[in-house]
Amino acid sequence: MAVPMSQTERVLRIQQMLQARKVIPREEFLGELEVSPATFKRDLEFLRSRFQVDIEWSRERGGYYCEDLRSGDGRGNIPGPMYSASEIHALLLMQDLLIQLQPGLLEMDLAPLRQRLQLLLGAKHFEPDQIRRRIRILHMACRPVDAKCFQLVSMATLSRRRLELRHWSSFRNEETVREVSPQRLVYYRANWYLDSWCHLRNDLRSFALDMIRDAKISDTPADDIPDEALDANLGSGYGIFTGAPQNTAVLRFEPHIARWVSREIWHSKQTQHIEPTGHLVLSVPYSADYEITMDILRYGANVEVLAPDRLRHNVEEQLRAAANRYQAPCA
Repeated sequence: MAVPMSQTERVLRIQQMLQARKVIPREEFLGELEVSPATFKRDLEFLRSRFQVDIEWSRERGGYYCEDLRSGDGRGNIPGPMYSASEIHALLLMQDLLIQLQPGLLEMDLAPLRQRLQLLLGAKHFEPDQIRRRIRILHMACRPVDAKCFQLVSMATLSRRRLELRHWSSFRNEETVREVSPQRLVYYRANWYLDSWCHLRNDLRSFALDMIRDAKISDTPADDIPDEALDANLGSGYGIFTGAPQNTAVLRFEPHIARWVSREIWHSKQTQHIEPTGHLVLSVPYSADYEITMDILRYGANVEVLAPDRLRHNVEEQLRAAANRYQAPCA
């Protein structure tokens, strides 16, 4: 059994038919669209009122015609791309999920497109608040990014222009001004980062967008770094503290937690195996201790660092310091 056309598909077909022929009888429209006269009348009214398509009926000519559509100058065309109902739902869903990922970043840019898509779909088919009511993204440890900063950084990255940044380092608690050649934007753990060639340090660097105090697009073309070099330097280590891996963390998880950890991706080149006891042994390449230490501490007593010794010592010190905070004070 054929699936009935949506209203969006029908009005597009009506436009195509009127563009192709001078006059079309009503019966031909009804047969092509497989709708009742009342539905066809509503579709015509939709085209006339929503898109100002001047469709006329002539008894003498024996059907409907539209001189604007036949003129070839674009008058009477339905504005914007035409999609099926399912495609419009998908586009609206993608827009809303993107806005939920980082509220405020692209809402002003996407609002006009969202309104046009809702108009095409029709109010009875879609309630604007349904996506956010039914699909929700919950943020944890998300640091907001200034919308203007994101727009400038993304424009420079895509247009291949250098950026002049005023960047604050939370580790050193200092601000530096530097020129960078942006390479790619990275969304990692609910936060945005910019992989760049830093002309001040003459090396690859990754900048957290929420730490950029000011940004200005330069007229100077950005230097291009091959993807292989970016991946080798910024994508081969562990987490955002990347670099060429210097070590491999060997972690042993308790059996009752192993079934959860076994499904987690800590690193693209990790390896794992289950011991006869049910323990999971996970091996993860990494370059710096800080971030992987924080992830290990999430599992508390359910994980043991087997190697390397330096990482094991760091985790042990962190756990001991945490335990000391909960010791009862001496009488």
